[in-house]
This record gives sequence, C-alpha cells and structure tokens, in this order.
Amino acid sequence: MVTINPPTERSCERCGREDMWDAEKQTFVAKTDNGASERGNPHCLHEWDINGKYNPLQPES
Repeated sequence: MVTINPPTERSCERCGREDMWDAEKQTFVAKTDNGASERGNPHCLHEWDINGKYNPLQPES
C-alpha cells in the first residue's frame, strides 16, 4: 500500500515568494507575515522548488 503525501508549502527560487496549502480553498495561497501577504514579485514566472527530487509517494509501514 502507498500513501500520497503532496507538498504543503513551496517557494519560488526566483523571487522568494512562499506559498502554503489552504485545505479549505484546495489551493496554494501566499504566506502571510503578521497579516501582510508575502507575494514576492507579481510579474515573476515562478520557478517552484518542488522538482524531481520530491517524491509524494510514501510506502506504508
């Protein structure tokens, strides 16, 4: 049996934007710091740090 463990956070390698997974909205949202959104560069073509090294499959023990 295998469990899929999707990422819960990501960051842009170009502008530094950090996103967190919002389970209620079922999407990533920009991380906030003291209520202020950390959106990074709004014109950036984000290069997320989730790549081929990330493996969402985890075998159950």
